Amino acid sequence: MAKYVAFNAQHAIDYIKNLVTKDGYDLFDPEQTLSAYEFGDGNLNLVFRISDEQSNSVILKQALPYARCVGESWPLTLDRARIEAEVLLNHGALSPDYTAKVLHHNPEQALTILEDLGHLQILRSAQINAEQFPLLAQHVAHYLSYTGFYNSDFYLTAQDKKAKVSQFTNPELCQITEDLFFNDILREHERNNYPSELQSTVSKLQNNAALHLAIAKLKAKFLSCPQTLLHGDMHSGSIFVDQNTTKMIDPEFGFFGPVGFDIGSFIGNLLLNYCAQNARISEFVSRRNYHSHLLTCLQESYTLFEQQWLTLIAEQTTDNNLKAAGYGEYFMQQVLQDAIGYCGTELIRRTIGLAHVADIDGIEDAQARLNVQHHTLALGEQLVLNAHTCNNKEAFFALLISQLN
Repeated sequence: MAKYVAFNAQHAIDYIKNLVTKDGYDLFDPEQTLSAYEFGDGNLNLVFRISDEQSNSVILKQALPYARCVGESWPLTLDRARIEAEVLLNHGALSPDYTAKVLHHNPEQALTILEDLGHLQILRSAQINAEQFPLLAQHVAHYLSYTGFYNSDFYLTAQDKKAKVSQFTNPELCQITEDLFFNDILREHERNNYPSELQSTVSKLQNNAALHLAIAKLKAKFLSCPQTLLHGDMHSGSIFVDQNTTKMIDPEFGFFGPVGFDIGSFIGNLLLNYCAQNARISEFVSRRNYHSHLLTCLQESYTLFEQQWLTLIAEQTTDNNLKAAGYGEYFMQQVLQDAIGYCGTELIRRTIGLAHVADIDGIEDAQARLNVQHHTLALGEQLVLNAHTCNNKEAFFALLISQLN
């Protein structure tokens, strides 16, 4: 077994050359000269783009044994690279059009080679600029419903499901999610990050006993409900897009958890952008039109997600007990309520926790940014508190509109 070495650009070139010339990988013409540069993907990893003279390119992503955003004082398992690659392979087999393609994986070096999606945009950056993607809702709904259903008890045998749960056990990265989503937002903690002007609002939120109870229920389900293989980090920075294409990337937080978590996280990021646009688009009609687009995307994504799940339950369920009349509808009602709750926690933790979003942090006017932060906290709190009252998506959409207007 080769000893793990953190790569630099030359390491990346040498590794690719070896794959091409010795192992026969069809990544580049062996006669081409390769170049590479490291551009990073944020908090946890090294990411290199390797190109030849004809502008063909691939991405090499390598996990570091610590959180890059903090340093060696926050060690992390390298096994997360295996988790990420295997989630992509699993999800890619079920929803290939919407999953980044894995070209090679080396667990000893904690690296994965992926198709280069640099011709696309990161969804977050595009939405900050108020760009619209009419197929986004349809694509996300397909990805989440198909990868969700075919990794669930509705389809897998009990033995296969338990084997997959073991394969994708991801305790260290789940601990990060547990802390950032559920623990830190309800207490004073050094990881939390928000302006002093929010302190009164944060203190009221953290002293809200009803909110504590609702979040306890959400955390308990996250901890103990392995319903399907989740992406685990389904925010708008993990999605590449153009007008015709959507690709999900970076599922290193993947594990078996509640179905509502991923769709709730995605919807939460649409709402973070919605709130941020109040400070970003000054012209009323333009702002109203983009808000309308985001709400349409939200409603379509959840409606299609629910419809596809119900169709798959009706047509593809292999467990006789789970075929019982009405069970699919009951199950999806629980998924909806979970999704609303996780959506609310995403809004809160992205406002006062460790990991913020550029949608809000990039607002230059301090008072306008503060107004948005007050809005996301209030919206998140109300979604968490009222999720249990939403027995159908129409009730959810009505609740949402009442809090946005």
